[in-house]
Amino acid sequence: MAKRNIVKIDENKCNGCGLCVNACAEGAIQLVNGKARLVSEIYCDGLGACLGHCPQGAITIEQRDAAEFDEKATHAHLKQMKAKTEPAAEGGFGCPGMRMRTFEKKPSAATSSSGPVESQLGQWPVQLKLVSPMAPYFAGSDLLLAADCVPFAMGDFHSTLLKDHSVAVGCPKLDDGGYYVDKLTQIIQHNHLHSLTVVHMEVPCCSGLLRIAEAAIQKAGVKMDYEDITISLQGRILSRKTIAR
Repeated sequence: MAKRNIVKIDENKCNGCGLCVNACAEGAIQLVNGKARLVSEIYCDGLGACLGHCPQGAITIEQRDAAEFDEKATHAHLKQMKAKTEPAAEGGFGCPGMRMRTFEKKPSAATSSSGPVESQLGQWPVQLKLVSPMAPYFAGSDLLLAADCVPFAMGDFHSTLLKDHSVAVGCPKLDDGGYYVDKLTQIIQHNHLHSLTVVHMEVPCCSGLLRIAEAAIQKAGVKMDYEDITISLQGRILSRKTIAR
């Protein structure tokens, strides 16, 4: 064992809300007898993504002798968790809205006068704050990092941009940019992405999504190009260019 950063949970302060459980991408924290507990040191990477989600201030990061973070064991742990919770309807692990799901891809999203347009969403959840960096739908995928206003403005978002992509959605103005950088960094590091596309609205504040992508790529220590797509307020593609790094 060596000294490293690791999560510490004060059970006296914990009220069992489970928000930290949902925030832990590695599944290191679970509710046991109504209290959040670190189930194994080897699943905790010590980054502290769970800290800001605890309303009681029950979680801190301490430096102590602990077993090293084991990425292979964590993958197996997440796979086992998914197998246990995926069949459950609403009573599974953590918040039902965060339960990891993969959907069958639809053959087409073409518009039709005879029926509704088929969704091209292939996963759940989609919000960058909620997705797990180790989710199987990210592995080797074409990732679409989308500002959350884009699907509302762009009527053909599913057929033009979402089709055949994994997706992560967020607001660069209202959400925690630093947290998003860390989460996207983990996604890039763990998944050998085939491509990255960043799509945002034309308003200046929305371009912050590009800075998040840039910072994450740099922090991940990889060399990868990405596509920058700008959408007008009326939902048209104003520009589409490749950013070489």
